[in-house]
Amino acid sequence: MTQAETILILTPMKSAARYLERYFANLAKLTYPHERLSLGILEGDSEDDTPNQLAKQLTNGFADFARTTVSHRNFGFKIPPGVPRWTAGLQPARRAILARARNHLLFRALASEDWVLWLDADVISYPANIIEQLLAVKRDIVQPNCVIKPGGPSFDLNAWSDSGTRHLSDRRGEGLVRLTSVGGTMLLVRADLHRDGLVFPPFFYGGRSPWVRETHPLRGAAVGEIETEGLAIMAKDMGLECWGLPDIEILHASD
Repeated sequence: MTQAETILILTPMKSAARYLERYFANLAKLTYPHERLSLGILEGDSEDDTPNQLAKQLTNGFADFARTTVSHRNFGFKIPPGVPRWTAGLQPARRAILARARNHLLFRALASEDWVLWLDADVISYPANIIEQLLAVKRDIVQPNCVIKPGGPSFDLNAWSDSGTRHLSDRRGEGLVRLTSVGGTMLLVRADLHRDGLVFPPFFYGGRSPWVRETHPLRGAAVGEIETEGLAIMAKDMGLECWGLPDIEILHASD
């Protein structure tokens, strides 16, 4: 019998204390063989009790994965009080820090695993067999449709096609669809692609790439794409394709 491939689940965390109990409960429900799963977490710049709550959750018996790596790094980026994190003027700096956090986590946690599953801490619900579903399509980079309510519009707008005009919720019923860009709420990547140099650019990458949008919602004139969107453009430049599953939904917290 062929042994299941190994998966490394990676989560960057910041001020995520209110999500941790559900985050670990969902991991525990995964039907993929737990001995073939590993977990990597990078916590940084939290303004709540995330570090202590994270340690508590790990101490409370979350130990059936093959291994767990927890790192802490502060980047010194803070959103002003009362300002939503999605405020347009903050996005370039915020996403640059998130890209750096993802890369730090990747380089610290990745060992010999076959796949990396990026999973945000505030994804609150997903099918217990989500890993099996993502692996079944046999694509190197693939993601489900992240929504706030079932059947609603896509929450993860970083996953797009047609120069940013179509998202996964616009493509329901199409099955497996080709994407120009991906988001990171949940994203499965073949680990060797990361080893080959596929990372999250902390700057606007690909200004001369034919895949980037002519105008950017954050910067206006063509300057490339950043973070998960930058990774997707880099993948394109490496001759790879990104894919989405619009009819497989995961739920994101609404706050």
